[in-house]
Amino acid sequence: MYYALADLDSCYANAERCFRPDLKGRPVVVLSNNDGCVIARSKEAKALGIPMGIPFYQLQQRFRNGEVAVFSSNYELIYDMTGRVMKMISDAAPSFYRYSVDEAFCLLDGMDSQSLKNWGEQLHRRVLQGTGMPISTGIAQTKTLAKMASHYAKKYDGYKHCCVIDSEEKRLKALELYPIDEVWGIGRRHAARLQSYGIRTALDFALCKRDWIRLNFNVVGTRTWMELNGIDCVPNETVVKKKSICTSRSFDGMLTSIEDVRTQVSNYAAMCAEKLRRQGSVAATVGLFIDTNHFREDLPQRCAYDEERLLTPANSTATIVHTTAKLLSRIFREGYHYKRAGVIVKDITGAQAIQTNLIDYDAERHGKLTRLDTAIDCINKIYGKETVVIASRQYKVKDATGKAKVFAEAVKHDYKSKNPTTRWSDIITLK
Repeated sequence: MYYALADLDSCYANAERCFRPDLKGRPVVVLSNNDGCVIARSKEAKALGIPMGIPFYQLQQRFRNGEVAVFSSNYELIYDMTGRVMKMISDAAPSFYRYSVDEAFCLLDGMDSQSLKNWGEQLHRRVLQGTGMPISTGIAQTKTLAKMASHYAKKYDGYKHCCVIDSEEKRLKALELYPIDEVWGIGRRHAARLQSYGIRTALDFALCKRDWIRLNFNVVGTRTWMELNGIDCVPNETVVKKKSICTSRSFDGMLTSIEDVRTQVSNYAAMCAEKLRRQGSVAATVGLFIDTNHFREDLPQRCAYDEERLLTPANSTATIVHTTAKLLSRIFREGYHYKRAGVIVKDITGAQAIQTNLIDYDAERHGKLTRLDTAIDCINKIYGKETVVIASRQYKVKDATGKAKVFAEAVKHDYKSKNPTTRWSDIITLK
């Protein structure tokens, strides 16, 4: 039995290229929220030496002639395009589960080495033809080795987007060339510790004594060691629901009034509620933090956090936004320049098994809120994100010209592309 890890190549950058053929072969980067720093790079951008996380202003200083194509984060486009890709992978694989936005594990049984190679190459051709998104696949007898193989499939053109580790010789060679700090399951702290012991590669780690691994590392580290040695021990999964959800952002500038901050955190709270509904969950605890700009040493600093437990777990936008507003009124202090805030929902359980509270539970009101959220989610899915929002989410922040900003414009995204797959207004016109 073999595992296949299908991983989209430079997902965020290539999603932008799908509808821009003029960008083929040109360096492409995608920026973080508020166009702060680079969070995704195409293969050509990496070849130019553009590092991950470089601030955008530094990128502008290095490349003044427009040779690098720049895009703001377009999550609507990413989620739609990756959703299409995942549907194609699930159709091609006997067993499938989505591991992340751009990765999926497949379980392949009863196939010889050549059949595995053909399957991976055919998947690449099918996805590229159907969506325009290049994908690479790593295949091995454990998930950790499959993830390693996908790295080689992307890095070396000779593999034709599919690398199969199906022999002891290939396993040892792959481990020998793989840096320890890139091994799945080895965190940054453990990687630094291993390097201090002279363990530089995955092979060095795999050759360590099992008793030493057990003594010095946790269960995850021991499983990683076993997987590198060809022992399948990471449990097969379905899509795992999140146990906590956090939505946080840095503001476009610094905010001093509670009204401006309330608008921001109301939007973060609404995003958390939408994520809860998307995975069929409810949360029993809502938390909020606000923070100042610690790089401005000339200004007074403050970081505050508070949380409240709901009597009845909820995923209603109105309930979570209202709770967040109460928390903000408790922790906000005048006289500070706030730069960042975040909403956290915790103690998550399934929406089908809510433990109600006799004091505050109103079945009729709960039903109305559920129907309202369902209707709003449906409208926003059809006509675009934030088509309909609750009143507290409307931004009252003014720009440099004095014009009030609406929600869709309040987050800085000067280089955002269109959404031709989800909005009729952005559909491509052929000439």
